[in-house]
Amino acid sequence: MSFALLALICAVAILGPLLSLGKMLRVPVVIGELAVGVVFGSTGFGLLDAKDPTLEFLAQIGFALVMFVAGSHVPIRQPAMVGGLGRGALRAIGIAVVSVPLGIGIASFFGTDHAALYAVLIASSSATIVMPALGGAEVRSQAGLQMLAQIAIADALCIIAVPLVLDPAHVARSALGAVAVLAVAGVFFLGLNWAERSGRQARIREVSKERSLAMELRINLALLFTLAALATAMHVSVMLAGFAMGLAVAAVGEPRRVANQTFALTEGFLGPIFFVWLGASLDLRQLIADPAAIWLGVALGLAALLAHGLGALTKQPLPIAISTAAQLGVPVGAAALGNTMGVLGSSEAAALLLGALITIGAVTLVNRRVVALVTK
Repeated sequence: MSFALLALICAVAILGPLLSLGKMLRVPVVIGELAVGVVFGSTGFGLLDAKDPTLEFLAQIGFALVMFVAGSHVPIRQPAMVGGLGRGALRAIGIAVVSVPLGIGIASFFGTDHAALYAVLIASSSATIVMPALGGAEVRSQAGLQMLAQIAIADALCIIAVPLVLDPAHVARSALGAVAVLAVAGVFFLGLNWAERSGRQARIREVSKERSLAMELRINLALLFTLAALATAMHVSVMLAGFAMGLAVAAVGEPRRVANQTFALTEGFLGPIFFVWLGASLDLRQLIADPAAIWLGVALGLAALLAHGLGALTKQPLPIAISTAAQLGVPVGAAALGNTMGVLGSSEAAALLLGALITIGAVTLVNRRVVALVTK
């Protein structure tokens, strides 16, 4: 890893935002960043070595921050969200039940032993895609509030489930690690909440702003990386650590200034490094040479749209039901973790991302209608 390589990554990652500027169809920024990694990594010119220890470590930091931002975007503090919690939870559970036979059927058809993983992917949702796609629109309708609750529940549970289904031989260890990470995140929430209610956080904020110390950002990063260190030691993905810490901060209430600082650090630097690294780690030539893997990705994407689309049978508007099928963090985490553990081959990991891209494409098509439905 060198400054020249780092400069190259940051320069080419600019292509990601450029692809999202279209007025008709806004391609998510991460798609462009993944494409950059594919072009300059194993699939393309080979200029980026995904196995470089420094690049891999920076990517893991970026992954933790990406999931932290996703968790912090979940509107836990909105009182109106409680009204949608019951219906949202029931829909998330119903989709999870439907996902099990779909996952088993896909695994059986393609001759793999990853039925549980496929079921988790099909059942998952992504706050990382849906929340930014709303463009800051205020969610007011009952259907919109139920959607937010459903996505938050599905996102959190599937993130916890990924390491469990990827490594069933060590499921007890993974479960213990997940519990430990969640417990410590709960302790951090209690500490942050006490500091906020006692007024100490306000004093820190005032001094930090007056002297330009960025103290709250430093505290959040210290807590996040402590949780990531625990996750790593307990053989749990930093994906869970980042999302759990983001939820803790969202529950307390993150000041806009700190949210902007964290967002800038993530989206401007470390997030793109992670997605470029992930794209570089995939050898899509193996995917192209393996038509079965392509069809696997298509099957996963369509199965997710089908499972979530069934929400329309419960009087959920179809565009909103489709939007809950959006995937990103869970398949990305599964692909990254599967590659690291050697559980997934390169073509199968790429198939997971292909399935996610199909769901993102569908969500992009219905996004305008979703915004109208959730704000009416």
